[in-house]
Amino acid sequence: MNKILKLALVLFLVCAVTAGILGGINELTKDRIAEINRLATIAAYSTVLKADGYDLVEADMSDFPTVDKISRATNGAGHVVELTVSGAQGLITIAVGVAPDYTCTGISIIDHSETSGLGANAAAESDVGRNFRAQFVGADESVALSKFGGAIDALSGATITSNAVTTAVATAIRAVMALG
Repeated sequence: MNKILKLALVLFLVCAVTAGILGGINELTKDRIAEINRLATIAAYSTVLKADGYDLVEADMSDFPTVDKISRATNGAGHVVELTVSGAQGLITIAVGVAPDYTCTGISIIDHSETSGLGANAAAESDVGRNFRAQFVGADESVALSKFGGAIDALSGATITSNAVTTAVATAIRAVMALG
């Protein structure tokens, strides 16, 4: 019995020390991580809609549960909609630029956990990724994959990811239209 208690105490101490170290590292790096995420979001916004700045729009988006936030460009160039949608392997966070005429000005995938070489190509800086994202420029709320009668060609082997991104673009445009 003493041996079991001794092993349990040793295991507890190892776990407590490990948890303390991880907690300390988290405390030391959380501000840096938040800053990196903020800069990545700003870069994504400026990629999809050029503006000097963006003001958060306060609006009821309960009809659009995938919309995280909408920001209005300070220069009147349109809106940037940030959404989180389900992909093939997890959640995809995407920024969609919407012009005043309710067309897409561009998309940028901020975060994803899609399969490397397949769905991850949607966010890649390779020709495949850039060409996929470029298809959305000028699209309106009726945007759809070509297999569903639209003009967007899906990524090879990544239909679920392609459909998720396409749906996100359509939702973003509809959300901005709902603002009036």
